[in-house]
Amino acid sequence: MGIDNWQKVLVVSPHTDDGELSCGGTMARLVAEGREVHYLVLSSKYVVDESRFKPETPRDEMHEAMKVLGVTQIHVRDIPVRHFSTHRQDILQCLWDFNAKHKPDAVFCPSLRDLHQDHNAVAHEAMRAFKKTNIFGYEQPWNTHVFSTECFVRLEAEHIDKKIAALRCYASQADRTYLQEEVIRGWARTRGVQIGCEYAECFEIPRLVI
Repeated sequence: MGIDNWQKVLVVSPHTDDGELSCGGTMARLVAEGREVHYLVLSSKYVVDESRFKPETPRDEMHEAMKVLGVTQIHVRDIPVRHFSTHRQDILQCLWDFNAKHKPDAVFCPSLRDLHQDHNAVAHEAMRAFKKTNIFGYEQPWNTHVFSTECFVRLEAEHIDKKIAALRCYASQADRTYLQEEVIRGWARTRGVQIGCEYAECFEIPRLVI
């Protein structure tokens, strides 16, 4: 079942900005095409500079980012940051419950080869929770030394513009190099060149149901 047949899509984000970083353009496209997009954040209290930002800042920023992307179905949990591996059952139960209630046609989550400990735990629990569902592993080049370019989503300039605007909502993360506009736009252009279009996002396919 291809993207044109999807009605309900879930993006699983370990922390508040992971989904936007890796598939914000795809989210913008899906919303524009009338799909029901759900955003599930498993931890929302990670703050880089606690002297400048409150613990709830990332959650507030995420809600602003979702407004930019047009996503209204938002689900937030508070698994302790960097301790996902010791909360695997909680993560699995959360994903299992979501699947039982919403039955998404496709799930976007971290790559199984993502080296970040929290991302890796989420990827593996997603494989368990969504055994009968299309699963796409998203890319973060700084966390994945090896990534299989198996699936590309074509994007228009308006989708990337929305992705960049959404990421600008994260003032608490603004010092991170990978959030800079030229990085995001160049990354999307690189993936677009690979398939002959201006912009794209790329995914691995650990599970495909057709």
